[in-house]
Amino acid sequence: MIAINRYKHIKRYREIILVFVKHGFGTFIDQMGILSYLNIRKRIVKHTAENKFTKLTVGQRLRLSLEELGPTFIKLGQIISTRPDLLPQDIIEELEKLQDTVPPFPFEEVRNVIESELGDSLENIYAKFDEKPLAAASIAQVHLAELLSGKRVVVKVQRPKIERNIDLDLKILKDLAYFIDNHTKYGKLYDFSKMVQEFEITIKNELDFRIEGENAETFKKNFMKDKDVIVPNISWIHTTRRVLTMEYIDGIRLNDFEALEKAGLNRKVIAHNLATSIFNQILRDGFFHGDPHPGNIMVLEGNVIAFLDLGMVGKLSEERKNQFLKMLMGITFKNSKLIIRGILGLDAMSRRVNIKKLEKDIDTLRDKYLSVPLSEIKIGEVFNEIFHLAFSYNIVIPSEFTMLAKSLVTLEGLVEKLDPQLNILEVAEPIAGKLMFRIFSPEKIGKEFIGGIMDYGNLARKFPSSMLNFLEKIEDEDFTMQFKMKDIEKIVKRIEKIFNRLSFSMVLLAVSIVIAGIIIGSGMSAHTGVEVYFLNITILKIGLVIAGAIVLFLIISALRSGHL
Repeated sequence: MIAINRYKHIKRYREIILVFVKHGFGTFIDQMGILSYLNIRKRIVKHTAENKFTKLTVGQRLRLSLEELGPTFIKLGQIISTRPDLLPQDIIEELEKLQDTVPPFPFEEVRNVIESELGDSLENIYAKFDEKPLAAASIAQVHLAELLSGKRVVVKVQRPKIERNIDLDLKILKDLAYFIDNHTKYGKLYDFSKMVQEFEITIKNELDFRIEGENAETFKKNFMKDKDVIVPNISWIHTTRRVLTMEYIDGIRLNDFEALEKAGLNRKVIAHNLATSIFNQILRDGFFHGDPHPGNIMVLEGNVIAFLDLGMVGKLSEERKNQFLKMLMGITFKNSKLIIRGILGLDAMSRRVNIKKLEKDIDTLRDKYLSVPLSEIKIGEVFNEIFHLAFSYNIVIPSEFTMLAKSLVTLEGLVEKLDPQLNILEVAEPIAGKLMFRIFSPEKIGKEFIGGIMDYGNLARKFPSSMLNFLEKIEDEDFTMQFKMKDIEKIVKRIEKIFNRLSFSMVLLAVSIVIAGIIIGSGMSAHTGVEVYFLNITILKIGLVIAGAIVLFLIISALRSGHL
């Protein structure tokens, strides 16, 4: 559990809870027991609730709550909006509207941050610096400037004290996540602590502007062969953890269709270039833009695409790319087994899953799209439906895959507005085909074969010494081997039950045979005399009493042990 003095920070705790209560989540918070946990009186909660929010939807009220609570919660909402497997689509759509625009902070504070980070006066660093920001967000604001060399740049400056405030909110979120995981029914369904840990990594990366600069360098390297895509160059001598200086790109916003037409740019070509780039990022590079909305994409002369704001990126290993490819091919060919293999390959199952039932549900989903032409299938929506279905089986989809699905949904929306005739699956197919060819190419197979030979060589080289060590341990007489069977206690109890029932049956059978023998003997000796007859009757009674006692003893023993 995160170490935090709850009472020291009770003011912020109360602020967070009361904001959610004000927007109509009071009953839900009370049911979870958080009010008692924080020692907040319910009467304060009742007085805080506002009727003006009751007409709004759950998604709208959640969005307003997060915006009011500031940067940590705005970022949290933006990241949750990439998880369609966790929340209904209407709430996801509302969280996508989260506004990260706040009033700018004073220029004097901008100067202080830059001079403290770069170790010189502002005038010695930049030839010109526009005091009015181009944009202001909750974490940073952006200014237009000019280097001493005359090159125009954009300077991103972190908001003062923002890191300290976010650290406090992260501690509070960890504390609340721990409580929910361990004291509520929701903790059994979702691992909130793990979600907060992933969120912490994401937001800490966004707070370190050097990471965004490194992302830009990675994209630049990946785009070397792509003549239609660029990212801004980074001025590293003017970049630190809290200040980022990058090349100014003078282009047209992707969604400014009127300006695109006036500039003579081709929307169909732009749509194709954008889709091609995103799929190359995913399938070829395994490194893709995590938030490709219109504000982060510019269009330059020649229909060239420029990606901006590179703080949020998704990364896919070779194995993850192959799993995505399987699912993509499964959707393209409407093949359920390929989709299932892709899901199972993620190793995201927290417990055993009924594969047959999951396959039937995937078949049902496939049948839904059987009659739909490939050109009309919305690949992002299909992935979201697959992930929703997987989550219902307690298969927790990795965050990079849900970010990927969100990127595809955003891409489809942009392409549809730029060129309604283009389906992104048509763009994905040749790229996926090239990747498949590369996977099964002689060169790839040859490398894997050589790698396998090296592994077998290592095994052959190490086997004799390992075997010798094993034999020496056996000779030392202190060698012990431990075997552990899964659910051994259940198996033992089951065996005990079987054994008790078998013993009970055998004893009952033996007593029955003895009694039957006495009865038969009594019948056969009835003509020998009254004394013998009464003697047999007496023996029979004694035998019945003893048999009854034995049976009763066995029943009581079995019931006490609970193994009958």
